[in-house]
Amino acid sequence: MDTERLKGKNILITGAARGMGAANAEAFAAQGANVCLGDLDGDEAQKVADAINAAGNGKAVAVRMDVTSRADNAAAVAATVEAFGSINVGLFNAGLNKPRFFMDIDEDNWDMIMNVNTKAMWLGMQEVARQMIAQGPQDKPYKLINVGSIASRKPLVDVTVYCTSKYGCLALTECGALGLAEHNITVNGYAPGVVVTPLWEQLDKDLVEIGFKERAGQAYDDIVENNLVIKRVSYPKDVVGTASFLASDDSDYMTGQMISIDGGWVTK
Repeated sequence: MDTERLKGKNILITGAARGMGAANAEAFAAQGANVCLGDLDGDEAQKVADAINAAGNGKAVAVRMDVTSRADNAAAVAATVEAFGSINVGLFNAGLNKPRFFMDIDEDNWDMIMNVNTKAMWLGMQEVARQMIAQGPQDKPYKLINVGSIASRKPLVDVTVYCTSKYGCLALTECGALGLAEHNITVNGYAPGVVVTPLWEQLDKDLVEIGFKERAGQAYDDIVENNLVIKRVSYPKDVVGTASFLASDDSDYMTGQMISIDGGWVTK
């Protein structure tokens, strides 16, 4: 690993206490970045930050934040700037899911998922971009990175609201690229498939609860067998390379793109 690939990058990551967010924070710091880990679980985010600092490459701070709050997004940006002097990259990773069949969706389910997965991304993008614009021009583009999903591109019968929210992530990526280009801010994203994280572990249980699957682990097995070209589920380590590329200077001539990291699911 190039320990200086992300040197000079000051990065805010939401949903960074565990799963893909924590893995990206660790990988970015190992490549020389300074990272601010934002999460509703501030204690766990602090543990990840402490481990990063102990490893001794990039620096890390943690901040407790509710990503659905504009004030908390602004505070997380301010914490990043206070710690590192500026912000160059925002990675909007926070998300959740709670499966329902179409006719079982209620307002609470809709609002919870849409607020965390889509509204929060919009708020984060705005607040980070506001700071970037205030900082003024820099030689390299500022970067916003959105975490989408296979559900940004494929309709799935058991997670209609999640699909709606992740199609929204794709729209925010494309529209943000257009709306922020004049400020030298690029907007890209990546779309994982099945990633073994606490979110997916809970989803596996929920799918049994609503009667879509008969046993724990069946969702993983069925997707691998029926939907994936690469016949295995993925892990957070499988996304960090693409995320690092999008945060680095190597992606300077890209904007408005959503890269699939889904084992080939989108092709089937």
